[in-house]
Formats: sequence, C-alpha cells, structure tokens
Amino acid sequence: MKRILLVSSNITTEPYPVYPLGLAVIAAALAAAGHEVEQFDFLVSGELEELLAARVAAFAPDYVCVSIRNLDNCDSLSVTAYPENARRIVAVVREGSRAPVIVGGPAFSIMPEELLAYTGADYGIVGEGERLVCDLISDLTDGKTPPTLLRSGGLLQGAEMVSPLYSDPLIRFYLEKSGMINLQTKRGCPHGCIYCSYPSLEGDRYRCRDPRAVVDDLERIKAEHGVESFFFTDSVFNDSEGHYLSVVEEIIRRGISLRWCCYMRPEGVGRREIALMKRAGLYAVELGTDAACDTTLHSLGKGFTFADALEANRACVAERLPCAHFVMFGGPGETMETVAEGLENLEQLEHTVVFAFSGIRILPGTPLLALAVRDGLLAEGASLREPVYYLSSGVDVQGMNDLIMASFRNRRDRVFPPSECQERLSIMHRFGYRGLLWDSLIKFPKP
Repeated sequence: MKRILLVSSNITTEPYPVYPLGLAVIAAALAAAGHEVEQFDFLVSGELEELLAARVAAFAPDYVCVSIRNLDNCDSLSVTAYPENARRIVAVVREGSRAPVIVGGPAFSIMPEELLAYTGADYGIVGEGERLVCDLISDLTDGKTPPTLLRSGGLLQGAEMVSPLYSDPLIRFYLEKSGMINLQTKRGCPHGCIYCSYPSLEGDRYRCRDPRAVVDDLERIKAEHGVESFFFTDSVFNDSEGHYLSVVEEIIRRGISLRWCCYMRPEGVGRREIALMKRAGLYAVELGTDAACDTTLHSLGKGFTFADALEANRACVAERLPCAHFVMFGGPGETMETVAEGLENLEQLEHTVVFAFSGIRILPGTPLLALAVRDGLLAEGASLREPVYYLSSGVDVQGMNDLIMASFRNRRDRVFPPSECQERLSIMHRFGYRGLLWDSLIKFPKP
C-alpha cells in the first residue's frame, strides 16, 4: 500500500465552481487497489501554496498526482491560462517531498509532451487514468522503469468505469459555492464538431454506464453526503441511442427526489422527452447550439440546423424548462452577413438565455487547427499552450463584437462578453443564491 496525494490544479470558477470529478474517479481506482488516498483541491484551499506544502508535509505521500482540467477559460476577450498553476504545484511538491509527481487530466491529455516538460512532472498519463495510474504505481513500486508518458491501449467499457470516491470536505465546499455535484453517465462523443477535443479524449462513440449503477451512485451520494442537486457532465446527455432515457426511467422507477441538469444537443429531443426528464428531476439544460445560422453550423460540423435548435427551445418553453444556448461567433465561414443573420435568428429563441463568445479556441488534434494553418492564422507546429483563437478573415472582429453587444444590450437573458456572466453570478452569489443561476434570468409566460 502506498500513500498517494491527489491534487486538483483547477482554480477557475467560471461559470461556477465544479467538483473535480476526474480526481474522485482516480481516487476510487487507487483506493480499490489498496492505496491510502487523500484529495487536495487548490480551489478549495483558496489557491494558497502554503496549505499544499503543509498537506504534503503532514501526509508524507509516496506519490503525488496532479490533475489539469482546463488549458484556459476559452474567452478571447479576457484570456486566462491555467497550466502555470500546475507548474507551481509541482514546484511546491518538489520543495517538500521526493515523491514522484504524476500529471494527468483532460487538459494534459490534449498536449501531453509539452505540458509534461512545462510542469516538470516525472510522469504523465494520457487519457483515462483509472487503470494506467494503478499500473504505473505498481511498476514503480516493483522497481521497473516505465515510460514517462503512458497511454492506454484501449478505452474502458461502461461496466469498467468506477464510481467516484468523493471527499466530504470537498463536497461541502462545492455545495456551498455551487449547490451541486458532478456525475457522468457515459463517456465519448460520436459527433464531428471541428473544434472539439472530446472524441480524441474520450473516443468517438458512446460508452455507457449501466443506468442502475448511475442511479446507485445518485442514491449513495445523496445518502452519504446529503447531495440533492447534480450536474451530468456527459459531453452529450441526450444520445441518439436513448441510453439517457434509461437513466431517466431508472430515477423515476426508484422514486428518488433530486434535482439535476445536463448538457444536451439541440436535436432529436422533443416535448415528450423533456416532460419525462422533468418528472425525474431535470430543472435546467444547457444546449450546445454553438452557432447561430445554418452556414456557420455547417462549417463547424454540427450536423443539425438552426431550425432544430429552435424546435428544442420551443419544447423546453412548452414544458417550462429553463434552457441556455451557447453560441460562438467568428468561426470558419463567418462573415458580417452571417453574424447579422445569426443575431436575427437568436431573436427567435424566446424565454431562454443565450451566452455568446467571440472566436473559437484552437486545440491540438482538431480539424479547426488544420484550417487555421491553411488559412494562415497559425504557423505549422506552433505551440497552443497559450490560448490561440480562430477568428474568420471574413469578419471585422471589433465590428462583429459591437453588433453582438448592440443586439444583447439591456437584455437580462443575453450575455456578452462572457466576463459579464461572471459579474452577474458574483452578485447573485453574494446574495446567497446557489446553482446554475442563469436559470433565474428566464421569465416564462403565464400559463
């Protein structure tokens, strides 16, 4: 048995603080392998390096695992990068311990070679870490010499995914700050959105957990930690195969009282499905609409039309379910004409919140990167550790941003730039509100 300290390096609270779910999954795998595990969350600590140093000294770990969740905040108008925090964490560990440092997480897996060198960690795990981290620690304990970067030879199936091991102090923090805890019902995404890293991180097909196991987790977390509000972090909750409905029906069958929200694709979901999910506790949904007209939707490889998004919105309104659309302007194929068309289209989305972004973060391994190189926006082989955004040559960026600002002005249900969201949410937090909070910006017509 080894003593293993798990450290979440995330410090972002945008749009709200979220429990480091990946850390809880790794903790469960390590504990099941017989190790003593402790979780440290840099966000919970208040970004105080002194507290981390004290924890390292008190726990005396044999190994330290550091998770990097995000590269940056994906806001071209107010850029914040996060790998530097992971680098500082590795330095703090080095000062107080000789324990090998293992780094992983979704952001790390996007550019592992560069981040391993940048952070100064000893080993890196690319992709799903449940098996790899246990194998790595076993090999190191046995005196073997594993490679510095470990990659899985195959993806875990649903039955192989462990239930998260949550830390009660961390849960109390996130319940206080955001009022909800994260859980996953499946991994993977089969959709070909050109900017997205999900298929490379989790695979290009859905790998679903048994609905009974998912609901077992919900019941356990509620019983052990008093959690009654959840966020399903699946890349897309409403898969076309209908696995999500099996989860929903299992919640209803067991008669569990809880509230939950999720990410959904605005396609293939109607009023019947929305009504069923509401019966199971769905209270809000975030829609990955991502573009505002058919031209830009097609350019992004979304595979649906704006009419689909409009229908999904109408289904939510009919069931009085708060929904939010997230839309990016300035991507491939964007012109000042499509910006104007998109803003006109957004006017049709009634009784909903729209969050708009200027530009699209370019990530390694995505078709958007190849487009950016082809269009001369980025040199071949350029580093992407610092945020780089795709902004179409067909738009005047300042003019585009001004049009969005003018369209959204004086509307509580329209948010641009993204930093405005944080300002609004901060005010609501100070008044004691918890949860998504954007759902309170929607006013439905009287029945």
